Amino acid sequence: MTELHGDPQPHSTQMLTALVMLRGSLQDTRLPLDVPGVEERRTVLREAVDQLEDYVIPRMMTVEAPMLTVVGGSTGAGKSTLVNSLVGRRVTEPGVLRPTTRSPVLVHHPDDAEWFGQDRLLPDLERVTHSTNDPQALQLVASEAIPAGLAILDAPDIDSVEERNRVLAAQLLAAADLWLFVTSAARYADQVPWDYLRQAAERSAAVAIVLDRTPPAAVETVATHLARMLASRGLKDSPLFTIEESDVDADGLLPVEAVLDIRGWLQSLADDVDARAVVVKQTLDGAVRTLTRRAHGVADAATEQVTALAQLRSDADSAYADATAAVAQASADGTLLRGEVLARWQEFVGTGELLKSLENRVGWLRDRIVSSVKGKPQQAERVTVAVESGLETLILEHAEAAAERAAASWQSLESGRTLLQDAGEDLGRASRDLRRRAERSVRDWQQDVLEMVRTEGADKRGTAKVMAYGVNGLSVALMVVVFAHTGGALVGAEAGIAGGGAVLGQKLLEAVFGDQAVRSLAERARLSLEARVAELLDTERARYTDLLDSLGVDPHQPEHLRAAARRVDDLRFAAQQAGESSS
Repeated sequence: MTELHGDPQPHSTQMLTALVMLRGSLQDTRLPLDVPGVEERRTVLREAVDQLEDYVIPRMMTVEAPMLTVVGGSTGAGKSTLVNSLVGRRVTEPGVLRPTTRSPVLVHHPDDAEWFGQDRLLPDLERVTHSTNDPQALQLVASEAIPAGLAILDAPDIDSVEERNRVLAAQLLAAADLWLFVTSAARYADQVPWDYLRQAAERSAAVAIVLDRTPPAAVETVATHLARMLASRGLKDSPLFTIEESDVDADGLLPVEAVLDIRGWLQSLADDVDARAVVVKQTLDGAVRTLTRRAHGVADAATEQVTALAQLRSDADSAYADATAAVAQASADGTLLRGEVLARWQEFVGTGELLKSLENRVGWLRDRIVSSVKGKPQQAERVTVAVESGLETLILEHAEAAAERAAASWQSLESGRTLLQDAGEDLGRASRDLRRRAERSVRDWQQDVLEMVRTEGADKRGTAKVMAYGVNGLSVALMVVVFAHTGGALVGAEAGIAGGGAVLGQKLLEAVFGDQAVRSLAERARLSLEARVAELLDTERARYTDLLDSLGVDPHQPEHLRAAARRVDDLRFAAQQAGESSS
């Protein structure tokens, strides 16, 4: 960072620090979501950072640097011809002689060269000493025709057909201590120049107007009308110079007398340190005041981003929370005890395979089942496979429904639509690998249940035979009990059959482990299943929330930015009061 020149006052050092902090806070502000009006706010944010870096901070650090006069205006207004004529030789290519894009040209006195190094004004523009078509370069031209203490910069056309020229022109004008705005009799009422002049008035920038290329007979009429327009727009104190339409010499220069008034006025500013300081202070103070106001607007935009982000996150969270709750409900209210699962369970218990492994004390239960439920002998594995398939289908169905619901919610908002388009995958469908992950998760849960039964059985004396031959069957029974935990979804005959199957499973388990142990086992198995389902759906939900997290929106940033702007305002007011007290 450039050292401060001279002996700065404490409040100046504090202001510089506050401005650097404001720049950092603006740079940390993200406006990624396409909410209404955000494009304009993004432009304001970019321009505020650029002005701090290009002008305000460098100028605060070097208040005694030469006054920078930026010559701006519309295409064909005669800016480059004016600059060349003020210098007395061609230093910048005018009109059709120049390419569509070119680097801006800064002309300064040779003794002032040190003030325009890479680390000073407009630090992002590479310094060169030759003509170039690179708009990211700043051509430096030393000329004794320019008085010490003054520099003139020829900016691109503000209405150029090239967008980057227009952006650069705005950037350069924002870095000016003094605007020398050039227009013509044919174009002085155009809208684009007045948009820039309005901005100049809003931030109290020092502005002088050059009415160029005006027919002698029309000078008084046009100048009078232009003066009224300036006064009505807050620029009544801005000097107005006129240049009559005339031929240029072989070097493309205007007659010396045509630019004599402008050259004399600039010379007087350069010679008068106090007058120059007034111009610089007026523009710098106005720029700082405008920056803090714009910073509050950016903070409001950042708040809108936080609100929009919260809405998008809430929509995704809600969709998947509902899906998780729906799976938990369906896996506990008997919904799964139908179709294939119910059929395989009936076949399994109807054979008596499980009952044959129980002790004689539950013989009455065995006799009752054998007499009421008949079926072909089946292995417990058949029930396990049916459970696995039923659970996987349940999870996949609700995951698809959640993805569709979340996507529909996002599609209803402009910010959400843009995110969905740029996501790189179809977020309205479940992940392609969800089926594989669901299969693994369900199998892992079934293994958990098996281990619960095995562990519980190992702690029960007299059940060694049951554990040796019936642990798989008991684990299946525990799954059935979990699936009918609330028993509220089935109706009619199916409810009676499924409910009876669940009661049977519970009685079998109670005969082996006791009712308290069965309740504990069922609760643990249910919680294990819910945890695995939640993990699966959380991973699905993360496709949405990770996208939001990647945007880098800090919910606290709006207040950080407001605090930084308030700090600058407080110091500005304090300096203003101190100045009034001393005067």
